[in-house]
Amino acid sequence: MSFMGTTSVLLRTLSRSFIYANPHRQVHRWVGPTLRELKCRRKKMGPEAEQPRSAHSDWNYNAEIFAFGKRLSEKFDNKLLQQAFTHRSFIVQEEQKQAEVGIEKPQLGLKDNRELLEAGSKLIEDYVDAFLLTALPKLPREGIRSIAAHLTSDESLAHVSKHLGTKDIILAAEFPVNDQLLADTLKAVVGALHQSSGEERAFLFVRDFICTQLNQQDVNECWRVKDPLELLRQYCQEKKMGEPEPRSIGLVGKNTLLAAHNVGIYCNKQYMGSGFGEDVNTAVREAAWDCLRQLVGTTVDMKPIDFNLQFQDVTSKLRQHTTVKL
Repeated sequence: MSFMGTTSVLLRTLSRSFIYANPHRQVHRWVGPTLRELKCRRKKMGPEAEQPRSAHSDWNYNAEIFAFGKRLSEKFDNKLLQQAFTHRSFIVQEEQKQAEVGIEKPQLGLKDNRELLEAGSKLIEDYVDAFLLTALPKLPREGIRSIAAHLTSDESLAHVSKHLGTKDIILAAEFPVNDQLLADTLKAVVGALHQSSGEERAFLFVRDFICTQLNQQDVNECWRVKDPLELLRQYCQEKKMGEPEPRSIGLVGKNTLLAAHNVGIYCNKQYMGSGFGEDVNTAVREAAWDCLRQLVGTTVDMKPIDFNLQFQDVTSKLRQHTTVKL
């Protein structure tokens, strides 16, 4: 045997000995080709069709319903909670399936969530409104409505609903579920909790999962106002502060592309706030916004919103709304 042949045999022997001596530090030669082959076969099969979690053999719906309430540390009536997850489209779909196999009067024993959805929607609106009125008492009614609309939008409620784990438990004909179904399910869950555990637990649920979406957010971004100066005039008139008067207090780069106007707003000869802009109108608008933020307490350095408000703290605000009863 030649020297090269002897060397190759020796190297192979040493490598095998090293692999057996260090099994956790080496990868067998068959692993790489096998993984590449599996990847090629997977690619040839194409994308896998998305299926609901209930299509799996290990699915236990009753266990999922029970676990949902335990994860949230809430006491639900199991029948009401199951009803909250059952949409009308699912019942219609199942009735059609039974009719196709010859069953004249299908009886599923299920009730859809339309009543719970309607009640939960009203409860969420009332609780969010009462929370904002208590947490941000200086904010005008227009601001409260804008922020409440942001928190109760389908997009925001769907985000909360999805991260609470409702996606796989929803019974609906559509799959994958859209934002509308996710939001409606969350509303129905609130309605079911109100019936199961009472008004206080329902409020705390809304506070902890919906109102807290404002955490570390600028509430002014949710407050849409077309004419801040006009709103400032109305606010000053209601508070009997006098008429706000915009005044030009600075100008840099006149007649250039980098012009910057500085406008201040005074009320009863008292300085209220100022703003900058590339033209006078923009500067007046920014100055009015600056004044509004200072008057209602929503400046950058504002005190954080108190998310520890209890049900008793907002009771007086809730009295302004109609109590929902199923």
